[in-house]
Amino acid sequence: MRATIDKAGRLVVPKQIRERLSLEGGAEIEIEVVDGRIEISRPFRDEPLVETEDGLLTFAGGPGLSVEETRDLIERQRMRHW
Repeated sequence: MRATIDKAGRLVVPKQIRERLSLEGGAEIEIEVVDGRIEISRPFRDEPLVETEDGLLTFAGGPGLSVEETRDLIERQRMRHW
């Protein structure tokens, strides 16, 4: 798939690819040069999202979403799939 870099150096990731990888505006990506090619990928987390604490699983991914952010996310997902 081809894309164009604008005069400011920005590259628009085609919608088909963004949807396939669940990338939304503001998402972080990694860009590397490998064997003369540009590789773009989603960053991998170094720390696990779940840890064991006293035999119980606990979420370790940082602060969660607010109620309003959760509602907005659910609504965006609904609209995407309708």
